[in-house]
Amino acid sequence: MITVHHLETSRSQRILWLLEELGVPYQLKIYQRDKATKLAPPELKKIHPLGKSPVITDGDEVIAESGAIIEYLVETYGAQASGELAHLQPARGTPAHRQCRFWMHYAEGSLMNWLVMKLVFMTIPTQPMPFFAKPIARALCGKVQAKVIDPNLDTALDFMEQHLARNAWFAGDHLTMADFQMSFAVEAALSRTNKAGACPHLVAYRQRMQARPAYQRGIAKGGPVVLG
Repeated sequence: MITVHHLETSRSQRILWLLEELGVPYQLKIYQRDKATKLAPPELKKIHPLGKSPVITDGDEVIAESGAIIEYLVETYGAQASGELAHLQPARGTPAHRQCRFWMHYAEGSLMNWLVMKLVFMTIPTQPMPFFAKPIARALCGKVQAKVIDPNLDTALDFMEQHLARNAWFAGDHLTMADFQMSFAVEAALSRTNKAGACPHLVAYRQRMQARPAYQRGIAKGGPVVLG
């Protein structure tokens, strides 16, 4: 049986959503973040040398990285899926396949870099430091966000908004692997920016995603995707 090594409020929530959609039995092992550092606990290194989540084990297989896990699960357990799940892996050479491949890479290759930087620079001023350093840290982090991070995130959200104005899902008319890969990035982007009001199609996409019973079952088991 598959075991999902799941870190609270993390990208591994999208793996639970996919497994719930596929109806594949799995065991869930939940790891708590370190209360001081908010990082993954060292126990995860016993599962995979990188010590990150998500990681799944399936028999002798140990698979890390969200994209690799999603591809493995779809190829191994989703090949015979029907109905809404019949297009999880679009046929090669089709426009949907090219879109699916693009968004699978875009989620972590481009978008998450800026989202992680946003979180880091939002967090730095809240960390313990001498009182006289607080205003300096706040000003410096604010400037980096305003000059570098926020313009790139604005571009990313505008790009997604324009795409979803023409498409129900990221690869077109059907739910695909790309939607699971993009799900955390969408949640984080709408949580860490003030662009929701300017992105009605992106917000509608999130609502469509969150309304799915399988998504709700994953949340019930693994907890919230993002905090705040």
